[in-house]
Amino acid sequence: MSKGKFEKAVAIVQSLPKDGPIKPSQDEQLYFYKYYKQATVGDVNISRPGMMDFTGKAKWDAWDSVKGTSQEEAHQKYVEKLLEILKKTDTEESKKFIAEIEAA
Repeated sequence: MSKGKFEKAVAIVQSLPKDGPIKPSQDEQLYFYKYYKQATVGDVNISRPGMMDFTGKAKWDAWDSVKGTSQEEAHQKYVEKLLEILKKTDTEESKKFIAEIEAA
């Protein structure tokens, strides 16, 4: 899995409009978050947020759940999940994104 494919996938995920046809679920968003952090930072390196920060705790727990995953594997899992979502969506835009990732 090339780093270029990962970078292209990250750019696509970050560019998706909130009300567009390609809508990752909350679980899928957490999946992207944890593998992005693992790929770019490594194992979780911050303390767990406080009790009232529900979103922060969910993100921290997701990231912590992939502790020990290699950068390469994190790249691969991130890209594979995006391709899976794009193939399910099956629109012209999603086909264009798939082609861009495969060309990277």
